[in-house]
Amino acid sequence: MPNGQWYPPEWPARIRALASGGLEAVTPRRAATVMLLRDGLPGADDRGPAVHMLRRRTSMAFAGGAYAYPGGGVDPRDDDHLVAWAGPPLESWAERLGLDTAAEAQAVVCAAVRETYEEAGVLLAGPTAASVVSDTTGAGWEADREALVARELSFADFLDRRGLVLRSDLLGAWARWITPEFEPRRYDTWFFVAALPEGQRTRNASTEADRAVWMRPGDALGGYDRGELLMMPPTVATLRALRPYGTAAGALEAADAQDLAPVLAEARMEGDTLVLSWPGHDEFTKHVPAAAGEASGTGDPGRADGGTP
Repeated sequence: MPNGQWYPPEWPARIRALASGGLEAVTPRRAATVMLLRDGLPGADDRGPAVHMLRRRTSMAFAGGAYAYPGGGVDPRDDDHLVAWAGPPLESWAERLGLDTAAEAQAVVCAAVRETYEEAGVLLAGPTAASVVSDTTGAGWEADREALVARELSFADFLDRRGLVLRSDLLGAWARWITPEFEPRRYDTWFFVAALPEGQRTRNASTEADRAVWMRPGDALGGYDRGELLMMPPTVATLRALRPYGTAAGALEAADAQDLAPVLAEARMEGDTLVLSWPGHDEFTKHVPAAAGEASGTGDPGRADGGTP
């Protein structure tokens, strides 16, 4: 039975074009995404925390129809001045994320917190270093959220205006994946884990998603393995890594031990067969015969055993 691997039909032709010099790789844009966890999912047994996932609209040019976490690109304006900060110092974050400067680390962490607020309505910030906002509903909050989405307001300015402290201590860096060189929309993405703050609720606030759900990693992976849920390899890999943890707090505590070495797909030719693989993640390896790749893209583009960013 084919699984729910997202695999665009144009990839084989693009891979060959890149190899022949007919395609120039795009520089990846920095991005961040957050695996938001909660314990005690109603009506379920004790199988660990659930994770908040969004289903991207099928009309989206990138990964349409796939389940993913709230996330998006880094706003370069979020490194122009220091924001009120709780948790590990920026220098420690820079070292953990593999970045050169504290300003770069601030921008990446800001992206993680901002995107969680923009797409899920959850804000990992509060009036003090030991608190979080309890209610982000109301016209004023929504106006600010929409201004953030439209990039009319930087997240750093949003925090300053509202007198909020960014709670970096509520986040743990979990993984880093880079979109393959042959994909026109490339991202260098840090994956974070966080627990849903007490008193806050998620909602589907994203215009890019048509569904928001809480699912335990095992249930999400079961749907993927049966070919019922479409997902990209980073999503599948991080879900598998979350399965051993019985609580959201346990997963957050384990974040510091996770490997943040960037994962980047590799492509090679073996005779007439194109082989696409992700180092360290053998389950995503895909073999594409030349005839199938050139004529129709793949035999089953949305339900295959291969690639994604």
